[in-house]
Amino acid sequence: KKSLSKIATAIKASTTITIDALYKKMKSEGIDVIGFGAGEPDFNTPQSIKSAAIKAINSDFTRYTPAAGTDELRKAISARLLSEYGLSYEPSQIVVSSGAKHNLYIALATLCDPGDEVILPAPYWVSYYEMIAMVGAVPVEVLSDETLNFKLTVEQLKAAITPKTKAIILNTPSNPTGMMYTKQELIELTNVCVENGIYIVADEIYDKLVYDGEFVSIASLSDEVKALTILINGVSKSYAMTGWRIGWACSAPEIAKVMSNFQSHSTSAPSSISQKAALEALNGSQEHIEEMRKAFQERRDYICNRVNAINGVSCIKPQGAFYVMMNITEQINKTLYGVEIKSGNDFTQLLLEKAKVAVVPCDGFGVQGYLRWSYAVSLEDIKNGLDRLELFLQGKC
Repeated sequence: KKSLSKIATAIKASTTITIDALYKKMKSEGIDVIGFGAGEPDFNTPQSIKSAAIKAINSDFTRYTPAAGTDELRKAISARLLSEYGLSYEPSQIVVSSGAKHNLYIALATLCDPGDEVILPAPYWVSYYEMIAMVGAVPVEVLSDETLNFKLTVEQLKAAITPKTKAIILNTPSNPTGMMYTKQELIELTNVCVENGIYIVADEIYDKLVYDGEFVSIASLSDEVKALTILINGVSKSYAMTGWRIGWACSAPEIAKVMSNFQSHSTSAPSSISQKAALEALNGSQEHIEEMRKAFQERRDYICNRVNAINGVSCIKPQGAFYVMMNITEQINKTLYGVEIKSGNDFTQLLLEKAKVAVVPCDGFGVQGYLRWSYAVSLEDIKNGLDRLELFLQGKC
């Protein structure tokens, strides 16, 4: 028989989803395991948003919407961007999709031909790499290590550009590092993009979860930058709506048109019910966002202080999102519980087996010697998990 697609078979399973699935399986089997893998808030979707969805169902708002989303939702997104960041987008320049993740994929499919190169600052969210490959493009990894606060420099960007460079993905605040680019850093990076005509895929899904510094939306820097930028955001993280699957992309009219056409043949349209819920999220009370942000900041401060007090591991303090990159380079090539630790994957598997703590190795994020902890879990779980880590490193599990 004929072989399967080479592109499809080369795609690896999501590390984070794999770890989270294993954690949930162990939990369902009654094992006392603590999970730090999932990139989703542990808060419930606010009641007003759930009520809007129930109302949509009861009023039979259950049919196809326009491919790029309802006019009222796109108008609400447009109004929010104008009021918060001074960004002016017509509703026709906004494409609502089944989660920001889907927007990212459609954006890359819209921009890239086979063989085009996409600059990918590392550490990166694991799905970026696979999405680039899924559209036949080539990921060009550029590692910015802990000494650079995990942030791409202008010199690194310039060195990575070739005649085949089509785009760059910039994620601020970042998953998995939690680091955030300053306005000056973004100006310098985007100036290079403008000079070279490189598109910018700006993933700003964590824009509301910022603890230090000021978030700057990339498209707000200048008209020249805005013309090259596909701005990606959504309701998943800020409104605790991961399962509702609503995200959006804002871009130049010619880009938005192609993205809308692409979506019309891939999913027809995003969920009608979820769009009504997202509309309420944007137009309703925003108080719960600050409550959630404060809780995450408290957890961030605790986890960073604890990790840096444990011998053999360390971390730098993230500025946003809800992740901490724990440095385990001291543990590489050591032997723990009779097992030689050669990678983050080895450490993660042993930590899960011995301490019943599930974290994500960053090997799949383009960097070695680190683990990602999500602090989108209760403070109690964080305390217990770090207690177990400390005992694990002491050989007491």
